Amino acid sequence: MANEPVPTREVITVGDARIELDRPGGTEATAVTVKSGGERLVCFDTADDRIRPANYDKPDGAPLRVLDSGAAKVDVSKRSVHDMGFWHRSADFTEVIICVRGALRWETELGVHVLRPGQVLCIPRGVAHRSALCEQSGEENVLIEVKVRDDMTYVGPGED
Repeated sequence: MANEPVPTREVITVGDARIELDRPGGTEATAVTVKSGGERLVCFDTADDRIRPANYDKPDGAPLRVLDSGAAKVDVSKRSVHDMGFWHRSADFTEVIICVRGALRWETELGVHVLRPGQVLCIPRGVAHRSALCEQSGEENVLIEVKVRDDMTYVGPGED
């Protein structure tokens, strides 16, 4: 039966983890059967009540770390009542702030920006900044904070 598709087994190694896939007769993602290693896929919901950072109702609380590596870290921040009660300067990481819900005003040494849902702010390593509530803030203001050890360069579309 020379014309029948031959299953193609794929083994991916990531660090000490091993992921095995079975691609029966093709390469489309819908045809893939995960044999092992699927637990490496992480999915979480920022609306989950269990994702409640220490900064939820405190001016000096910390965001909740949800993903961690030497090169990058991902935190969830939920501010509901207070402004960030201090200025912060990261000597190690560029910070990418993604607004998920509500709005916050970000004051930096390079300018002030109000972040609304879907907007992203990249704060270069070494730049002092703080967040504050603003007129557009909601009962709960949810941010994803990605901390990247390397400097980052914007390569998206330019402004019109």
